[in-house]
Amino acid sequence: MLGLDWTELALIAVVAVVVIGPKDLPEAVRGIAKGIQKLRRMAGEFQGQMDEVVREAKLEDVRNSINEIRNFNVRDIVEKEIDKDGALRKTFTEDPIGNPLRDAFSTDTVPGAAVTPPPAATTPPPPPVAPAFVPPGTLPPLPEPPPAPVAAVPPAFVPPGAPVPAAPPPASMGAAPIPPPPVPPAGGASSATA
Repeated sequence: MLGLDWTELALIAVVAVVVIGPKDLPEAVRGIAKGIQKLRRMAGEFQGQMDEVVREAKLEDVRNSINEIRNFNVRDIVEKEIDKDGALRKTFTEDPIGNPLRDAFSTDTVPGAAVTPPPAATTPPPPPVAPAFVPPGTLPPLPEPPPAPVAAVPPAFVPPGAPVPAAPPPASMGAAPIPPPPVPPAGGASSATA
């Protein structure tokens, strides 16, 4: 309880019997008990009032937090951080070059100043619209292109004994003509042993 041992309590009881006396001791114990109960009651009331004050303070803090959340405006905060001096908002709200039509018809123009409207643009006529479907018999047949000339190309292989065809003139400019390959004599092998 108060950190007193039995020996200390026994010493206090002996001193109380000697000082108060055995006749008045029960009255003194009842008075002390009533005093302790009264102190406990007062301490409990004080603790309850303190708890209530703390709860109200916390509730007030919670109410303040909720009101701050309800009144929280992201747009205003972002705008405040990005556009501190209001120049960006001014750029979007004011027209930097003005509105020529509004200026032409406004009543607060300078006397003697004439505003000429720009010339009207002419639009070209739209091209004729092609039909979506044309039957096959309604159009004349397209003329066939002339056949392309076939260039004579010498064969890659000439069998022995066959006449060699004439080579076409070269297509490159300033190039010398390539002579045809020599033709072996008819009769087969050379006549070295005759």
